[in-house]
Order: sequence, then structure tokens, then C-alpha cells
Amino acid sequence: FIKNMITGTSQADAAVLVIASPTGEFEAGIAKTGQTREHALLAFTLGVRQMIVAINKMDEKSVNWGQARYDEIVKETSSFVKKIGYNPEKINFVPISGFNGDNMLEKSSNLPWYKGVTLLEALDAIVEPKRPSDKPLRVPLQDVYKIGGIGTVPVGRVETGLLKPNMVVTFAPGNLSTEVKSVEMHHVALPEAQPGDNVGFNVKNLSVKDIRRG
Repeated sequence: FIKNMITGTSQADAAVLVIASPTGEFEAGIAKTGQTREHALLAFTLGVRQMIVAINKMDEKSVNWGQARYDEIVKETSSFVKKIGYNPEKINFVPISGFNGDNMLEKSSNLPWYKGVTLLEALDAIVEPKRPSDKPLRVPLQDVYKIGGIGTVPVGRVETGLLKPNMVVTFAPGNLSTEVKSVEMHHVALPEAQPGDNVGFNVKNLSVKDIRRG
């Protein structure tokens, strides 16, 4: 799980740290070996500088939409994310009920004391980073697939430069060069992929064994 989490986080511009608010669940997450603490540390280590904290399960009986529990979680979470390197003053702490949909798209009448943004508004407030399309092409690979009738398809996120059909690319560390036949994102062919795009691209004359993720 951690391996997949690192792969995904390394390609993210921003993170939503989901925290369970019920008694015992939050405490387990922020314990020394807890996942909440671990995920926040991994996100910061992998260069994700914008974070939203979603405080979930506000509908649970022990929480019961309570402001006191929300304030307690904000205080504790602010303390440990600050130690990691985040600035808590720049983080939106959004109380939600994922199960019921409260405060995700629209303000909730169950949270009259909360004057902040909804989860959707917090996501809309994320600042899009500058995309370095003028630099040499660099695509860390998430995985490599063999697709029947198409061939070898590496998948990854374009970090810098542009990826286009018919261009010659080189895979490290094996130093293998080949031509890109096509580039797709969400099953749609692209004339070019830009930094930030998660794409699959079909390559000539290389097998799945020739290329590895990384």
C-alpha cells in the first residue's frame, strides 16, 4: 500500500488529508506510527506543498457534528503538520460527512457553527503550479502495460517538457531509445502531453521486460 501511495503522491500537485473524527480513530491516526501522520510526512517529503485537511465522519454518534471535537482535531493536526513543514494557517480544515455528503459541495445545516469553505471550494482555491513545458522531457513511470493489439504502453506523469507522437524518447537506466507511436489520456488520443498530464504512450520495438516503473 505504501508503495502505491508514494507513486501517486509523487505525481500530485496538492493533497487532501482525510482524518476520521470519531473517538479513537483520530487518535490512532496521529499516533507515532499512525497513517495520518505517515501520509502527511510522505506528502511533504515528495514535494506536495498545498494541503487540505478534510475532517470526516462528523455525523458519527460520538462526534455528533460537535464544534469542540472539530477544534480539538484542528489544534492537534496543526501541531504535527507544522513540525513536518506545512504552515497550518494556509491549510483549510474542512469538517465533512462523506457518507451523507455534508459540507462537500454545499454548506450543511448540521454545521451552523462552521463559517469556512466547503470541500469543493477548498479544492477550487488550490493554486495551479507553473508547468515547465520549455524544459527537456521527463516522465517518471508509474507502470508499464502490455495491451493486446496495441503493444507496450508505459504510463506516467509528464513532469517537464512535452511528449508527442513520433518523437524519439530514451528510457533510463537502460538507455533504450525508441519512437512514440501514440499518446493517450483517459482513452483520448493527444497531439501532445504537457507537464501535469497523466498519460499512457505506445512505444515501438520494446517489450514490457525492457522498461520498469520508476
